[in-house]
Amino acid sequence: MISTHILDTNLGKPAAHVEVKLFHAETHELIATATTNQDGRVSDFGIKEFKEGAYQLEFEIAPYFSSLKIKTFFPRVCIQFFIEDINQHYHIPLLISPFAYSTYRGS
Repeated sequence: MISTHILDTNLGKPAAHVEVKLFHAETHELIATATTNQDGRVSDFGIKEFKEGAYQLEFEIAPYFSSLKIKTFFPRVCIQFFIEDINQHYHIPLLISPFAYSTYRGS
């Protein structure tokens, strides 16, 4: 399973209503699209089967900052990661602010 959440470190709050797309990284084939909930989370993209390989999450953060009337340097964040074991849970958090972002492999 793949999940994610977004924390706006500038405000210290979850980033709700952000569109997140999941792609096969090598072919850039769109697998699923989801929107973060009020807690800034996408707990499941609704995909039942995964294969080993490279994937990419794309976070459309420009509309989020625009809704807050905040300018951002990064309109979109793309994170590539590799699934080695299809039986594991892959949680990819994103920390954002108007002029920086960071990520890590969560649990």
